[in-house]
Amino acid sequence: MAATHANRIEAARMLIAAGADVNAKDNISDSAYLYAGARGHIEILRMTLENGADLESLNRFGGTALIPAAERGHVETVKTLIEAGVAVDHVNRLGWTALIEAVILGDGGRPHQEIASALIAGGADVDLADADGVTPLAHAKARGFSGLVAILTNAGAK
Repeated sequence: MAATHANRIEAARMLIAAGADVNAKDNISDSAYLYAGARGHIEILRMTLENGADLESLNRFGGTALIPAAERGHVETVKTLIEAGVAVDHVNRLGWTALIEAVILGDGGRPHQEIASALIAGGADVDLADADGVTPLAHAKARGFSGLVAILTNAGAK
């Protein structure tokens, strides 16, 4: 975890090669895999994926690595996690998916638009609403994110 927090790629490589468990969790339910995904530490993330990362592992919010990666605008990380097979429609304890977090907590700019497109291409349900019944499209409209509105509408969102 220390190597991952500091994004010390060579240290992480050496520790993983020595048998470090990429799924071992700390006291706030982060693992090297989950933290690398959330922070966009793409090289360490790829190492964890190559060394047994549990794609169904959940963070303290009940979310996969994909959800915070989408929220924080880590485009390459999101694409890597989708390709690895992380569930794109997983709902965390807040009632949010990666797509909803990209809209609600993002800024509507190019990275979040690319993430929305990647999630949709990866099979995300564009009409899967949050715990309050609000859809990604409704959230994007309420925030004035015209780029995200166009992407969602073009994908058939209602």
